[in-house]
Amino acid sequence: MATESILIISIGEPSGAVNHRQAPDTSSPAGLSDYWALTKPEVNFLIAIATLTGFYLAVPRHVDHFPMPLLVHTLLGTLLVASGTGTLNQYIERRFDAQMRRTARRPLAAGRLTPTMVLRLGVALSALGSVYLAIYVNVFASLLTIMTLLSYLFLYTPLKRKTPLCILVGGFPGAMPPLIGWAAAAGKLSFEAWILYAMLFLWQFPHFMAIAWMYRQDYDRAGYFVLPHGRARSRFVTLQTILPLLVLFPVSQLAISQGQPGILPRMGALILSLAFFYYGVQFVFRRSSEAARRLLMASILYLPSAFILLALDKS
Repeated sequence: MATESILIISIGEPSGAVNHRQAPDTSSPAGLSDYWALTKPEVNFLIAIATLTGFYLAVPRHVDHFPMPLLVHTLLGTLLVASGTGTLNQYIERRFDAQMRRTARRPLAAGRLTPTMVLRLGVALSALGSVYLAIYVNVFASLLTIMTLLSYLFLYTPLKRKTPLCILVGGFPGAMPPLIGWAAAAGKLSFEAWILYAMLFLWQFPHFMAIAWMYRQDYDRAGYFVLPHGRARSRFVTLQTILPLLVLFPVSQLAISQGQPGILPRMGALILSLAFFYYGVQFVFRRSSEAARRLLMASILYLPSAFILLALDKS
């Protein structure tokens, strides 16, 4: 459900190598690991954390019993839709995935699964998750997941081949998981829920700038327009990295102030933001794949750490 800009964790392959389109790998049959890979489990992990955080913070502070069964239903339904979204994304982008070194080994791009099979699986998972949420959680949470799926697949995904503004457009559905969790627990959205949304929305920009820079040659070769060409590229990367990180400072402090703010939670949030900003500045000045890799790791560590801090602050 989260956009590719938000929740791709790709730290394994250097971007400087010359990449050639790989022939489909039909020599080995599909296995369970291929179906598992279709669902983008590394993306789902962060979706689950963000949804859990929204749910936990929405539960009133002095309830007699924490609604654990409702949380389980929320996570299961959300992850089903997220898995379906990831599967359908690979169906839509299968020809372009085959041209990128980072994605050429995906089961559909490599030819180990057929497009028809992947399409059916993606639709089934998405429909099952949406209905499950509507029945066992509430209709509002189900509608939010459907909105996320549709905007991700039919707005963000095609825009990646047309304009770098796709990152901005993709940020809106990409920040939805905390709202889904909040809606599941409370049945409505409050100001605090939108602060969580703002944190995740801002986080996506430096996270994806790191990925886009590391794999810029891959993206260019496959015809993705996620970064401008020419001199505008460096300016774009600088703005999309530094400005969101600067805004993240007050937003994270505002999120902490919604709980029982003390000096330690505020200091913790400040240290996390400073560390994230430090790696963002390093990346902007060096613009190297190594600096991008460090920023990517910083972003991956920042998000769950910030959510854990918010949860502890409520406790």
